[in-house]
Amino acid sequence: MKPLPELTAFLEGLPEPHILFDAQYRILAANAAYRRQFSPERSVVGRRCYEVSHHFAVPCDQAGESCPLAQSRLSGQRERVLHLHHTRQGEEYVNIELSPLPGDDGEPAFYVEKMEPLRVAQGQPAAQGLIGRSPAFKRMLSLVARVAPSRATVLLLGESGTGKELVARAIHEASPRATKPLVAVDCSSLPETLFESELFGHERGAFTGATAAKGGLVEAASGGTLFLDEVGDIPLPMQVKLLRLLETGTYRRVGSTELRHADIRVVSATHRDLDHLIAEGRFREDLYHRLSTFPILLPPLRERQGDMALLAPALLERVAAPRRLSLSPAALARLEAQPFPGNVRELRNLLERTALLCDGDLIDEQQVEDAIATGRVPSRAGRAGLPGALVPASLPAPGTPLPTGDVLRAAEREALRAVVAAHQGNRAALAARLGISERSLYRKLKSLE
Repeated sequence: MKPLPELTAFLEGLPEPHILFDAQYRILAANAAYRRQFSPERSVVGRRCYEVSHHFAVPCDQAGESCPLAQSRLSGQRERVLHLHHTRQGEEYVNIELSPLPGDDGEPAFYVEKMEPLRVAQGQPAAQGLIGRSPAFKRMLSLVARVAPSRATVLLLGESGTGKELVARAIHEASPRATKPLVAVDCSSLPETLFESELFGHERGAFTGATAAKGGLVEAASGGTLFLDEVGDIPLPMQVKLLRLLETGTYRRVGSTELRHADIRVVSATHRDLDHLIAEGRFREDLYHRLSTFPILLPPLRERQGDMALLAPALLERVAAPRRLSLSPAALARLEAQPFPGNVRELRNLLERTALLCDGDLIDEQQVEDAIATGRVPSRAGRAGLPGALVPASLPAPGTPLPTGDVLRAAEREALRAVVAAHQGNRAALAARLGISERSLYRKLKSLE
């Protein structure tokens, strides 16, 4: 059976890449947008879709990928997947929507596949955006691609340093609100007394020092996305007002009786265990359900097998610019063996130190080792005299297994308690002594509560 010429002509006029193929994966027609994006030099008609898109010799589901055709055969309906495709710009993430077309007997005879590149993520080293191709990263990214076009509230969960703000930006930029503002609110750094006025704004005379009316961050995000970072640190009194904003889309400035409407999409993030906070009465369960319409768990770096080869060069390019540095295979292997409890943020910091220790163009294993050692305080005496990361009172003996991330975090908390108990100055002085920002210190102190 041949496809109707009218169908082929219809596909040709569509702006997005489309192909038409049969149940044997043979491409019967490809529109101009597809030819420009995926195969400008060679005709694709008669070739199989997986050969063109993936350079595979077998269908996707036999090569470790999800196959929308196989899924459609089982479901009998339209299917959506996220794939890495070969394009003129290299490998790119592409949203695929496959629709079956029934023949005279009612059974699917042809399939139409629509492709939309997901511009906010890369499957190769890139100067910006999300980078990765591990199974854990792809699972996370497929959820981002699915929820971004909607209006649903999104809750990003994961350890500190996994890139929650980057994912929030990706959701915003892949949404219909991409041309409007993305406004980030660091909930952990806002004092409770200022939280409401910063978020909702205030009228003149609403409190001491309010000499003029001021719009809040909700107004600044109008038409766009409001990103609430570290939402687990929002004070309980403010949680009620945030819940009202989410339920009704309305709010009032401090000192005003006028009800205002908020045209925003809310994305929130936390590294905290919200279920635990709910059980302790420190987080409202109804607010949790409002924020978590679509939760996404961000994988820690240790679960992203194979992504180091993509992440490290890309991050190195960002932190070492304008220098053009590269990593030797031994240096990359050393990075892959490092536990990185601080995830991508810790990797970035380590690469910046490594770049500063390298005088040439190639980073070797020893320079990575030196950078790792530079970030540690080797003894209690050294820790007392030097600022830097908090470390356990004693290091494991050579040959013993390294402590897990949970053990390291527990040791850091104990070390912090000891430093806080002995410190006589203010918080700014303590942060300076430890060699960290006041914002980071605030988060660490909150973890002790």
